[in-house]
Amino acid sequence: MNKHFVSIICPVSNEEKYIERCVKSVIEQDYPKELMEILYVDGMSTDNTRSIILNYVQKYSFIKLLDNPNKIVSPALNIGINNSIGDVIVRLDGHCIYPSNYISRLVYNLYHLKADNVGAVLNTLPAHETSVCRAIAIGMSHRFGVGNSLCRIGANEVMQADTVPFGCFKKEIFDKLGGFDLDLVRNQDDEFNARIIKNGGKIFLIPDLVIDYYARDKISKMSKMFYQYGLFKPLVNKKLGSPATIRQFFPVMFLLGLIVGIPLSYINIYFAIIYLVVILFYCILAVYFSLKEVKKWRDWNLIFFLPITFLIIHLSYGWGYFKGIYQVLMGYSFSAKTNR
Repeated sequence: MNKHFVSIICPVSNEEKYIERCVKSVIEQDYPKELMEILYVDGMSTDNTRSIILNYVQKYSFIKLLDNPNKIVSPALNIGINNSIGDVIVRLDGHCIYPSNYISRLVYNLYHLKADNVGAVLNTLPAHETSVCRAIAIGMSHRFGVGNSLCRIGANEVMQADTVPFGCFKKEIFDKLGGFDLDLVRNQDDEFNARIIKNGGKIFLIPDLVIDYYARDKISKMSKMFYQYGLFKPLVNKKLGSPATIRQFFPVMFLLGLIVGIPLSYINIYFAIIYLVVILFYCILAVYFSLKEVKKWRDWNLIFFLPITFLIIHLSYGWGYFKGIYQVLMGYSFSAKTNR
């Protein structure tokens, strides 16, 4: 098999809790070290992230540390791509641990499937062994929480997808389509993947290749993340000229129903009955799925925390989407911070 030189690009910002495990998992890849470079692009971290990476830079000649004064992911990725020398680009995130065959499997499938992007499935893990952190991890990887997002809930076979986590690309795709959109603090992957598909490209999910991904450690951080996902979706849709997926509308429709249902309930008793039935049905589903997770994790606290987590995911995304639509219609600029 013809070996390709791989440039691994990993945006980081204040990742001291996870970065050492990430770096070690990349160093332990079975892909030939002489055919890879690792570019960590730091968003001016204020914790020990830089010093941890610099320690490895001194030990390994194929590891480099670059600065990202913009502090958000899109410019970090473009900085990495512009400074890369490989003909294959693999994007990583610093809060993940990668299996030793991750790079080799991605590169093989990229060419074997004649794909434009290939990616793995996320195995979402709790940041700490607490009930709250378990609820966050479950909510972010459960069909009731995130819909039919295959990269989070998994699949049974290799299949085409609308997006995959992080990804592996031939570098030439960036010459053809341009880099990651600098306007997008969130959803830059989704927008770029939608561009690939819009231009006739193919994206494949490799379901038996799994990344360990550490979820946020607080409900507030998770809420902020999903709010930002929702906030930037309308801007992505505007740039693409159409929505990339249908599932993005369900949280905003749910929130709209909750808001509109209140005044309608005062107007007509039938509206009030429908409103209460919908809320009751949602609660029953949330508790039902939570009970199944209680049995799996043997943690009875999940019966309280998990339904709340589901609700916060949906409301945060929905509210962000509402605000995103407003900002697009009013022509306002978008901005947000992404620190974990």
